[in-house]
Amino acid sequence: MAMKQIGLSGSTRQTLLAEALGSLAVELELPESFPPAVLAEAEAAVAAQELPVADATDVAFVTIDPPTSTDLDQAVHLERAGDGYTVRYAIADVPSFVAVGGALDAETRLRGQTLYLPQGRIPLHPDVIGEQAGSLLPEQVRSAYLWTFRLGPDGSVLSSALERAGIRSRAKLSYEGVQAELDAGTADECLQLLREVGLKRIRLEHERGGASLRLPEQEVELDDAGHYRLTARAPLPVEDWNAQISLMTGMEAARIMLEGRVGILRTMPAPDERSVAQFRRQAAALGCPWPRETAYGDFLRSLELEQPKHLALMHAATSLFRGASYTAFDGGAPPEADAVQSAIAAPYAHATAPLRRLVDRFVLMVCLSLSQESGVPEEVRAALPLLPDLMQSSNRVAGTVERASIDAVEAALLHGRVGERFTGTTIDGPSEAQAAKAAEDGRLPTGTIQLLDPPITARYEGRAELGTEVEVELVTADIARREVLFRIAAADGRAS
Repeated sequence: MAMKQIGLSGSTRQTLLAEALGSLAVELELPESFPPAVLAEAEAAVAAQELPVADATDVAFVTIDPPTSTDLDQAVHLERAGDGYTVRYAIADVPSFVAVGGALDAETRLRGQTLYLPQGRIPLHPDVIGEQAGSLLPEQVRSAYLWTFRLGPDGSVLSSALERAGIRSRAKLSYEGVQAELDAGTADECLQLLREVGLKRIRLEHERGGASLRLPEQEVELDDAGHYRLTARAPLPVEDWNAQISLMTGMEAARIMLEGRVGILRTMPAPDERSVAQFRRQAAALGCPWPRETAYGDFLRSLELEQPKHLALMHAATSLFRGASYTAFDGGAPPEADAVQSAIAAPYAHATAPLRRLVDRFVLMVCLSLSQESGVPEEVRAALPLLPDLMQSSNRVAGTVERASIDAVEAALLHGRVGERFTGTTIDGPSEAQAAKAAEDGRLPTGTIQLLDPPITARYEGRAELGTEVEVELVTADIARREVLFRIAAADGRAS
């Protein structure tokens, strides 16, 4: 049995954790503030902005976001239209604040997206835009890119229109609050239709052959006492219904750009035969064989995440969702096979989060120009081929920040508990080749385990069947290095 580590006081752990998270920003050279020229340009843009001629302030839009969010990109309104629906989706008018080729534009290209750290966010835009004048805050008149969709009885898009218009959100709602109202039967018609249309769009996704990963989310939170904690939660149904409106908008944006032969798509290749074969083997090994006649999206929808083996299989399915990138084009659409986002099973573009993601601003500008047949500005065209590399680089940084932040908090939660045993489910394991290489090097193979209490996903050493409940012993919990490691515990009381 390993020696039990002497624990640190709670305040000392929090201090070490704050230092570890602070060093992360230094290591990755994350920006601390905006240059004065950028702030000045943002202030001037806010002061000079004029509302569009089109006025949609009579539409009762609402926003649905996490409760603490203040950078609100989207507002939605749904109503019946005969036997179909009208969906209006307002997107923050970031292009009106950011001149292409200016200092602010250059700074957003360096940042790529808003980064979320436990100790605070590193925004894509100065707060005067991102959390104030550009955000679709309640009871504030804002300029927006307004999409209007006419849907058929089955939720399919019959027609769409895009314009800049003034809008006014009536309320800032949270996912938890909306879900509670829908479950209690007290939600208004707009929210009831969000569920109705969302479910129909999910059915259309199923018919297209689309798929989605439904994994519990690990989140690092900072409470009012200044303490960090880790939570894990499964997405609420309303989040999926709301996401379907965003996906519909992204698909329509892609259609407009493909027809106009200029734009930038979010693409992902279909899983290759090797990945599919490996996933089929994993499903069979876990006692959940994937029927040959069942599309992989339908198979993933059938999994119940409360079951350990199903949870492990959902994690294994990440191997089918690799290779996402951006494809820019001008003067000719890319080949159909290269234009599809395979998980959505349709061409798709990022178009609904311009406050938080660089590429969406350019997609909106291209789509509006094409919709109005006014010609895409040359400075926008010139930026398109640069965006894939800028976004991929930004995504790598965001992924590193998210994983390192969670690792640091996990280490702090477990500090002082080295030598203790925990129960968890193995959700990932080494391939045969990786296991053989580990044996050749005299090492134990490694995998990933999901603990129940605390809700931690971490590495383990040892051999265990995928999707099984096992006992592991904590061997490392290093806050400064942001490292946690378990080892499969042997039946004789020692770590194997």
